[in-house]
Amino acid sequence: MEKIMNKSNFTTSSLRKRAPPLWLTLSLSLLWFETSAAGIEMIDFTQASEQQKWSAINDNVMGGISIGGLVYDGQHSLFKGELSLENNGGFSSINRSLESLNPAVKNAELSFIGDGHTYQLRFTTWKDGYRTNYKHSFETVKGEPLKKVFRLEDFQAVFRGRLLNNAPELKAQDIKQFGFLIADKQPSPFELKLIQIQFKSSQ
Repeated sequence: MEKIMNKSNFTTSSLRKRAPPLWLTLSLSLLWFETSAAGIEMIDFTQASEQQKWSAINDNVMGGISIGGLVYDGQHSLFKGELSLENNGGFSSINRSLESLNPAVKNAELSFIGDGHTYQLRFTTWKDGYRTNYKHSFETVKGEPLKKVFRLEDFQAVFRGRLLNNAPELKAQDIKQFGFLIADKQPSPFELKLIQIQFKSSQ
């Protein structure tokens, strides 16, 4: 009996000694909170692993025959394919999940090399049980590296290509998905070379 009690006392004493001090526990909790609040700041399209996070939605969901998707060429991620206007088609899109953006984010800075086509940067929100898509078009110059800053307040809410009136303003904390779309009514091959996107609280 004495041995058991001694063992129990030793174990309890040892646990007390090994327990981290309160200040350390609070510091670690604060660090975890700050990291969580910071959220995603940048997506690097030069990483091969990025390709696995994307999916494609093309006009074949409506009977079209356009093709497109995200591929990795060993250095960059390419949104590429070919548009066709047959069967009332003419669009290709890619998207991925985007969680935990810092609520302070106001801008997105995209680095890319285009092909002369017009594209859309798109964000999708889920708020109060409603899903809303937002778009912002941007021009490209064939073969020219460019950087463009998109202000979240400039995005337009859309539904199947039509603008939505009275939609809530796009807020970073509501964004759950983002992607790219091409629908410039030009039946031809396309290729948008993606380098990096940064989410910033100011320009």
